[in-house]
Amino acid sequence: MSNQLPSSEHYSTYSNQKDFWVSGQDNTRLHYTVSGEGPVDYLLFDGIGCDGFIWAYLRPYLEETGRVIHLHMRGHGQSEEPQDFSHVDIDWLISDWEQLLRVESLLGSERPLIALGHSMGVQVLLELRIRHPKLSWAALVLMCGTFEHTASNLYDTTMIERVLPLLQKAASLGGKNLHRVWKRLVSLPLAVHVARATEMSADLTRKRDIERYLSHLGRMKPDLFLTMLQKMSAHSCRTALSDIDTASLVIAGTLDHFTPPRLSVELDHLLPNSKLLMLAEGTHSAPIEQTIEVNQSIRQFLQQEIFAKLSKKPCPAPSSV
Repeated sequence: MSNQLPSSEHYSTYSNQKDFWVSGQDNTRLHYTVSGEGPVDYLLFDGIGCDGFIWAYLRPYLEETGRVIHLHMRGHGQSEEPQDFSHVDIDWLISDWEQLLRVESLLGSERPLIALGHSMGVQVLLELRIRHPKLSWAALVLMCGTFEHTASNLYDTTMIERVLPLLQKAASLGGKNLHRVWKRLVSLPLAVHVARATEMSADLTRKRDIERYLSHLGRMKPDLFLTMLQKMSAHSCRTALSDIDTASLVIAGTLDHFTPPRLSVELDHLLPNSKLLMLAEGTHSAPIEQTIEVNQSIRQFLQQEIFAKLSKKPCPAPSSV
């Protein structure tokens, strides 16, 4: 299996962004960026198949108010694929974050941590919060994601979960030939129209955002994508949600078919200190579609829960990198 890293030309450069690498426990080389400055640390958790496109219009605000740390999941963005494709379950993803937090000296830091997750990134975020309750968690922003069984919730049907083993077998047998076909298909102009017609707003989604998402998706190997989806579909943190007392903002869209809005309503109900923002006509890509409402809601939430309180006391400085 190739661990060839994609060209950095595919990725946007944010203000004062620095690139770093950390090794996973299986020596998979993981890429992350640090940008911005301020009294808090933001952690960004991507969804499956994503390398950060969803943060495009929120990230500039975050960088003005804190340090933004963005990890590319294994097999995503500029991070390497694991040699063993089975190393993509929740334990490996959490282990990767633990490695990063250790390198950045955040495991014992008193600086407030604000975690933002989108899609499957919400599951990873919640699991990290559960396993490390003593970190200085200040707020959670949970966008268009669930807390369990990823594939069984897609389009509110269990059909995808049932056929996943067959898709995985086909992808494994297809190998490089299938990857070439897949890459070609998602690069066709028609793919943009299909994305708009199925899970993105045709009126609100910018073409360049769709193209960036499809470009990254095309570089992922189908068998890696499907294996991660299958592994995460076995995960649930439902029983531990009542222990998460961190202030949380749950954001959902009424037209989200990847993560049906009923799951966000349930997540809001299960978290003891949560607020729910339901976006009318919002899809799974609401953060890059309804940018004004999403960004303003997050800013107001953070101002009320974090920055109004921080202004009354001194904040520890970030560790030098």
